[in-house]
Amino acid sequence: MTDFLQLLFSGIATGSIYALAALGFTLLWQASGTINFAQGEFVMLPAFLMLGFAALGLPLLLAFGAACMVAVVLLGWGFKRGIADPLLRHGMMPIVVATIGLSIAMRNGVRAGYSAEAHPFASLFPDKLFNIAGVTITLPELGTMALALALVLGTQAFLSRTVTGRAMQAVAQNTESATVLGIDVPRMVFYTFAINALLACAAALLVTPTYLAKFDMGEGLGNKAFFAAIIGGFNNSRGALLGGVIVGVCENLAAAYISPVYKDAVALVIFMGVILFKPQGLLGRKVERKV
Repeated sequence: MTDFLQLLFSGIATGSIYALAALGFTLLWQASGTINFAQGEFVMLPAFLMLGFAALGLPLLLAFGAACMVAVVLLGWGFKRGIADPLLRHGMMPIVVATIGLSIAMRNGVRAGYSAEAHPFASLFPDKLFNIAGVTITLPELGTMALALALVLGTQAFLSRTVTGRAMQAVAQNTESATVLGIDVPRMVFYTFAINALLACAAALLVTPTYLAKFDMGEGLGNKAFFAAIIGGFNNSRGALLGGVIVGVCENLAAAYISPVYKDAVALVIFMGVILFKPQGLLGRKVERKV
């Protein structure tokens, strides 16, 4: 039982990391009707930005703040103006193809321009262990879970309970009607991409000490985050947390009780099961959208 609880808790911590990346998928879909298959690379790039600022002598939190500002410009405004604005009017498929190409370009760009090696990354939390009923819990795991939960619930509350959040969702549902109601559509869309960039920076701050900073760290993370978003419900921010935790826990249990070889296949299997029996996701709802 102790081993099971240890695997369960470690899986929840890992799932919290997946949930942060999955939150970007659900946010962009809820508020702008966009799917970004470069979401994993949106987490990878801020990690290298923070490494670069740290090399200049900035402490971790200041490096994080500087990376957030750069990410809002590059991954927020730049992504919106360079890819989303020109292509979204032509439907979803051009966005899908463009973001897949963007993810490949970002990986190869970082590998060629920075390094192909894995780089250690400082943790936001000190290495401290707690032993509760025979289960070893680390402070970084606790901190990651707490911050992930706060970010997911905070984003959900922002979208559903604030005027700006509701305006962002109104723009995603029907741009013409939102314009008639006096909503500043371009500003709301920019807010969506800017918030996604900030969430990607937060995910990078928490995930990189575990994954290490490597040019391809976003590839596996992005895939599992996408599966987690679908499993939990693509139109529900809390679904990102649920889906991430389910994937993280099941991966750990499969690696321990079946074989580590099947660990990376767990998310795909759960994804296929959910798609077959509950296509809208566990917490999702059936809606009609204007695409």
